[in-house]
Amino acid sequence: MLNKTELYKYGKSQLIFEYNYSFLYKLVTMKLLFILLFGTILLSSCGKERSIHIKAINAATGQPYAGLEYRVASSRTASNGEKYRTEASGVLDANGEAVVTLKQKKGRTYSVRVVEPANTCYNKEITQYFDSPYDVDGTFTFEFAPCAYLKLHVHNINCIDNNDEIKFRRLWISGGETNDFLVQTGCFQYDGDYFSLPAGNYKYEWQVTKNGVTNNYESSFQLNENQYFDFNLDY
Repeated sequence: MLNKTELYKYGKSQLIFEYNYSFLYKLVTMKLLFILLFGTILLSSCGKERSIHIKAINAATGQPYAGLEYRVASSRTASNGEKYRTEASGVLDANGEAVVTLKQKKGRTYSVRVVEPANTCYNKEITQYFDSPYDVDGTFTFEFAPCAYLKLHVHNINCIDNNDEIKFRRLWISGGETNDFLVQTGCFQYDGDYFSLPAGNYKYEWQVTKNGVTNNYESSFQLNENQYFDFNLDY
């Protein structure tokens, strides 16, 4: 049986042991938490690696647009406004394409831009964003079309009376664009001026009503880059 002195020494040793054990446990726990926090921050800062495919095509011909400059940028919201950074830049190859690999970090917004050519009358979203509908499995497609020039002439050459009616519209077949019908009545005569529009394949559709009888017509034509063309719509 232990005497008082031995009991005191034993109790003191036990307290020291328990204190050291508790201290070591807290120290190890803090280290583990620090490592976990540091790892999370490190993974977050590294981000995920992505490879994106950039393409540019001529909407009028379907051919690639080679030699155009591209830029990939990112931005984040800071206390003093948006902060921008260029992630990659270059020139599209002979096939009008480029592949870029980068780290996509959380908390940043990423965009792709292709600088439009000098002579263009059409561009489709020259700035596109990651994870938007334009991000098709990492492929970003940009469309441009050079300018052409059109002059429209509309003449009711066999006018009957003010009840004559014509409805007409222009469709850009190459770009998949349509317009609403324009309606004119009576002995309508029109000679326009040249205006710029994207080159490519076009079609005019028109509907004529005279003396209570309606007929439908259409005519297709092609506009090349920098071409001047007169379209005559006589009815």
